[in-house]
Amino acid sequence: GLFDEARKKPLPRIPRLIGIVTSPTGAVIQDILHRLRDRFPRPVLLWPVAVQGDTAAAQIVVAIDGFNALKGAQRPDLLIIARGGGSLEDLMPFNDEAVVRAVALSNIPVISAIGHETDTT
Repeated sequence: GLFDEARKKPLPRIPRLIGIVTSPTGAVIQDILHRLRDRFPRPVLLWPVAVQGDTAAAQIVVAIDGFNALKGAQRPDLLIIARGGGSLEDLMPFNDEAVVRAVALSNIPVISAIGHETDTT
C-alpha cells in the first residue's frame, strides 16, 4: 500500500533547499522558520496554501506537484507539509486521498507535520 515502508524515500542528510507547503499566516510557519534558524539554518521556499476548508486538499496537491515540477536550483530536495492543530474536521484535507497519492508520487521526500501530538488524523 501507499504507507508501506519500502515506499519511503530517504531524507537528505543536509537539505540544500526545503520546500514548505502551509499557510503563510499561521503559527506553524513561524514555528518551522524559528526552529530552522535556531537548529539547522537552511534556505526555504514557501508554497502558500489553505490548510482547512473545501479548497485546501486541492491546493496542497497543486503545491506538491508544483514543487516536483521545478528544475535545477529552484527545486527543493525536501518538502514539509505542515499545519498546526485543530479539530478532526479542520485536519481532514490532509487525510484526503488525492493528497496522500500526491505525497506517494512525489519524487521529493516529504515530511508530514500535521497537528499536535494529541490530535488524531
